[in-house]
Amino acid sequence: MQSAGTAVSDRFELIEVPHASGAASFAEDVAAGLNASPKRLSSKYLYDRIGSALFDAITHLPEYYLSNAETEILRESGWEIVRVLDEPIDFLELGSGSAVKTRLLIADALRVQGSLRYSPIDISTDALRTSSLALVEAYPGLSIRAYAGDYFDVLASKTLQFERRKLAMFMGSNIGNYEPGEAARLLRLLSAALSPGDGLLLGTDLKKDRATLEAAYDDPLGVTAAFNKNILERINQQLGGNFDLRNFAHVVHYDEERGSVDSFLEARRAADVFVESIGARVAFSEGERIHTESSYKFSDRDVARLGAIAGFRLSSTWHDRAQRFSVHLLVRT
Repeated sequence: MQSAGTAVSDRFELIEVPHASGAASFAEDVAAGLNASPKRLSSKYLYDRIGSALFDAITHLPEYYLSNAETEILRESGWEIVRVLDEPIDFLELGSGSAVKTRLLIADALRVQGSLRYSPIDISTDALRTSSLALVEAYPGLSIRAYAGDYFDVLASKTLQFERRKLAMFMGSNIGNYEPGEAARLLRLLSAALSPGDGLLLGTDLKKDRATLEAAYDDPLGVTAAFNKNILERINQQLGGNFDLRNFAHVVHYDEERGSVDSFLEARRAADVFVESIGARVAFSEGERIHTESSYKFSDRDVARLGAIAGFRLSSTWHDRAQRFSVHLLVRT
């Protein structure tokens, strides 16, 4: 129930940050990726409207333990997390999505300090507006300044505004979806947007046995397979492609040396695919793969090293009871 005399819309502001000049479009990235050797498609294109809905379904699968493990940590330690910077804070979150887990920290912060400004960044304007309006309706002490755009574009744009100490959040082990060099670049940009003493709450999946990791990305119901194949359907719908989704199998492999669960789409038989918008005919041999995503796993020591590269020191770490997942507080030096 909202406070008297305060309209929900008065506590919500949406800022759209344009894509950086010269950045590749979906068509350009698809053209480059399908002509590369080996073939690859960027994981950021997995998350259109249908892909996001499928990923939400994945988070509820028993094999995909990551969401439940992270939620367990936030439920049990959220009260401690929001106090650890020792003064009133504002939230900045990369990739808010539906903000289900974020609600736990918002509620804890409001109990401690009474008011809170939350600044989510997400590529989907519609998703941001929907989740933000739901949040300000649910929490009278909350105001939201949301930023619609690519993480790199928003952080580099200098449009972020804060009045108090900041706690940035990058949850769900989403940092693991970036190659190590890109992950370091993103954290450096985030570090530059923060001030000394500000915090970064980073959720990371822990390195563990192959069977558990591969099952989390290849469920028996085939939801993850549908999520992965959706990128081909997106090419068909938006770029005039003629991929036969039945000819591509979802394949997952954990590379222990790199600490990465890698996802592929593998051609069951040889095929020629035409993509009208890029004027390209792409040949696939039987068994040839398109790399679609890498999900890097971490040790606590890995997180400390990654943070140090970007100007953070590791302050605190929380684990779920089964020691599958970790949430770290890194402080900007």
